[in-house]
Amino acid sequence: MKITSIDVFEVPTEFATAINKFSPIVVRINTDEGISGFGEVGMAYGLGGSAGFGMAKDLAKLLIGMDPMKNELIWNTMQKKTFWGQGGGTVVSAGMSGIDIALWDIKGKAYNMPVYQLLGGKTRDKIRAYASQLQFGWGLGKDKQMLTEPSQYAEAAMAAVAEGYDAIKVDAIAMDMQGNWNKHKLNGVLSDQVVRVGYNRLKAIRKAVGPDVDIIVENHALTDTTAAIQYGRMIEELKIHYYEEPVMPLNPKQMKKVADNVKIPIAAGERIYTRWGYRPFLEDGSIAVIQPDICTCGGLTEAKKICDMAHIYDVTVQVHVCGGPISNAAALHVEAAIPNFEIHEEHRFFAIESNINKCKYQYLPKNGSYEVPDLPGIGQELTEEAIKESIMVTVK
Repeated sequence: MKITSIDVFEVPTEFATAINKFSPIVVRINTDEGISGFGEVGMAYGLGGSAGFGMAKDLAKLLIGMDPMKNELIWNTMQKKTFWGQGGGTVVSAGMSGIDIALWDIKGKAYNMPVYQLLGGKTRDKIRAYASQLQFGWGLGKDKQMLTEPSQYAEAAMAAVAEGYDAIKVDAIAMDMQGNWNKHKLNGVLSDQVVRVGYNRLKAIRKAVGPDVDIIVENHALTDTTAAIQYGRMIEELKIHYYEEPVMPLNPKQMKKVADNVKIPIAAGERIYTRWGYRPFLEDGSIAVIQPDICTCGGLTEAKKICDMAHIYDVTVQVHVCGGPISNAAALHVEAAIPNFEIHEEHRFFAIESNINKCKYQYLPKNGSYEVPDLPGIGQELTEEAIKESIMVTVK
């Protein structure tokens, strides 16, 4: 089997984030045996999607004529034959990831089995999920998408619980009281007023959902070390499940300092790439739950290795999911196969109708849990309508 062409799509949706439009970047690898595989470049949101699109296109030029079944060879080719590949970073790693996922999709289709079988088989039949990013108005309608009052946070939490979730995640501090996202100062020594805004929202959530629902607190690395410790200590009493991205990952010692000073398990990883990126955090024990994004960390090939490394250090895995349906499907296959699975992220952005309708199959949780896709490959593809709507380049 040989790769004959690679298509790269920018898939439009009707949804926009606080920064820009939400547009999954999808790769389709085509072969001389008529099998095509789909993967996703994990830059659907934020700034940089066009760079991810270009990176996938540039990497595709290396692969024409190669055997798609040799995913290890191709992965190492992309990393070591491109000069910039060994430096890593979001754009290069995301481009590699989209291509790698598509190769696994081809392999699964060629062997007529789901990817989780190729990764070692299921370690579980059900995938527990949590409702992610409640501050954007989970289940409250279009008029309540930037929550401010503690009562609104409690209402969103109860909406998620009513759908069957027994775990939720919220960034309770980044939204100011005027509904502005990431506009106020969150570094250095914070005023008690700023910290108490986050605390009061979380306290309202805890009071509403009771003790049996897990609450994950997300900071999006908007706080620095001092602020993260200050806020983390205040919310300890609310029995937080874990504390996500309290600081940025570029200085591992700061993550360790937060872990040493806050009595809540630390989670991070959506902006950490490849085994090399995770190594210092695993060795110093600062992160209790890693959150690799399959579509940016290096693809399925690399994600499985990262998860196995984490298992050595008694670290569990919650795959980061905030993209299109291909990203979600890839995450489910990894989570089904690894023994150190923690929980699955059901992101507020993923559930947008104009996003999930871009692909053929509707994988959604029931009562807060997923079943694992059983179709050959990753079990997800763009619809013909989505392909027609997309900006597309083809490399031959």
